[in-house]
Amino acid sequence: MQKEKFGMLSDKTPIDKFTLTNSNQVEVQILTYGGILHSITTVDRTGRPAEITMGYDRLEQYVARNPFFGALVGRYANRIAGGTFAIDEQPCTLTCNKGACHLHGGIKGFDKAVWHARDATTANGAALRLSYRSVDGEQGYPGNLDVAVTYTLDDLDRLHIDYRAQTDRPTVLNLTNHTYFNLTGDADTDILGHELMIAADRFTCIDEDVLPTGELAATAGTPLDFRTPAPIGRRIDDTHDQIQKGGGYDHNWVLNTSGDLEQIAARVVEPVSGRVLEVYTTQPGVQFYTGNNLDGSLIGKGGVPCRHRHAFCLETQHFPDSPNQPAFPSTVLRPEEVYQQKTIYRFAVESGRPKM
Repeated sequence: MQKEKFGMLSDKTPIDKFTLTNSNQVEVQILTYGGILHSITTVDRTGRPAEITMGYDRLEQYVARNPFFGALVGRYANRIAGGTFAIDEQPCTLTCNKGACHLHGGIKGFDKAVWHARDATTANGAALRLSYRSVDGEQGYPGNLDVAVTYTLDDLDRLHIDYRAQTDRPTVLNLTNHTYFNLTGDADTDILGHELMIAADRFTCIDEDVLPTGELAATAGTPLDFRTPAPIGRRIDDTHDQIQKGGGYDHNWVLNTSGDLEQIAARVVEPVSGRVLEVYTTQPGVQFYTGNNLDGSLIGKGGVPCRHRHAFCLETQHFPDSPNQPAFPSTVLRPEEVYQQKTIYRFAVESGRPKM
């Protein structure tokens, strides 16, 4: 593991970049600002390495305007309606940063925190442990919360993300990583030809504000059915009301895997490069997002504009707005409990396919 300076915040706080590598030319770069997965590099079927994530070249860009490129997200990933909920009949009011919604931790969530880093490398692989204390009242959340996230890159080309947290008062917690992927290795190419599988019979329906209605609808017979692999772009502009409300794909899938790390929750293949991304998780859901809000106004690495549908996200999570949806799995964390969850991104390469 290598460490180098990445920049300095306006208050003179230094930000570091850590690089994890394995024996198969997989490289992962992590920033102490936002716990950001700044870069992931893998090889294609010819052995050519290329970066497969979207982001920025400079710290100043992440600070100025970041649509959560690679960031650790919390305390609560995704949306909370009205920025309000109750725990044990005690009301909580959060900052709202997406209209009348609280999104991804609020105005200053974990994506803008400076995380403390230490080397956690073991025989299992190069590893970086990040830790952060979210104080009582931060963005409106109750309780002091101590969070640790460990990134481990092993020689089986798996990036393990282990989350752990404890609180001194009842609170809600839903952590994820918000990496934007493009498996072509070319950020100037769209992701519509990527072939996606999500192991989910159901998804959480959304309204016009992309908030869950509470209904868990069947994926069968809808453009949200990816139980059999299909190109992302095949039905992305369908007239189905859920596609129209999301502006494409921006939904939470209810995973069939039941938190079993041995089962694939999602799999993406980019047929030209042969790159493969597999997702395993202990979480009950995954938000699949297709970069619908990218419009080319943000300039990414190498001066390439971040364009509409040129990246996708697979954010493993609990369901959106769970604190206000009693039928959804609970996201309440109490002082006597330890929050633990794990997600694995496995990188692979498919052999060549005949040309169509």
